[in-house]
Amino acid sequence: MMGRTIFIDPGRCIGCQACVSACRECDSHRGKSMIHLDYTDEGQSVASLPTVCMHCEDPVAPCAEVCPADAILVTADGVVQQADTTRCIGCANCVNACPFGVPKIDLQAKLQMKCNLCYDRTAYGLAPMCATVCPTGALFYGTVEELQAERPGVQVADTFVFGRSEVRTGVAMVVPADKVQWPVPGGLPVVEINGKDVRR
Repeated sequence: MMGRTIFIDPGRCIGCQACVSACRECDSHRGKSMIHLDYTDEGQSVASLPTVCMHCEDPVAPCAEVCPADAILVTADGVVQQADTTRCIGCANCVNACPFGVPKIDLQAKLQMKCNLCYDRTAYGLAPMCATVCPTGALFYGTVEELQAERPGVQVADTFVFGRSEVRTGVAMVVPADKVQWPVPGGLPVVEINGKDVRR
């Protein structure tokens, strides 16, 4: 399946924003967080969800496919990079193409901003900053085997359906063993767990 990556466990998120603060502190981010916290039903619930780039694998990152300036590159190991600031024209095509609502446009700088899996760290075997500081393990960095050893019974979902399109991602959602559907950014259903279609 997948190697070392981020696993998002929505049931563990407490909305503390430690991940957002840590992301903002990264040297390459110039004081801006590349991830954000979504509240699933603000006003009715305190449930929150850290939103990081899902690093789409198949089809290859929709954000990169629609970029007219070829500003978004995908590394050989599948990490979808933040837009190259020397090429990005701030058109927001990537924002509209992302099925998970991840990229944001910095209106002042007219540049795209998104999580790049702390590539300056993960390329050297270090965990991304957000996973390093998360006090509850809502953002877990490791292999699926390490995750399941620490949390017996959980499953992971890395395939999502959006209308007629199916997207397989490099980052996965943790799904409790007794659930076959779990909310993801945008409220879209998980339909595949460990390569098994749960719609049938």
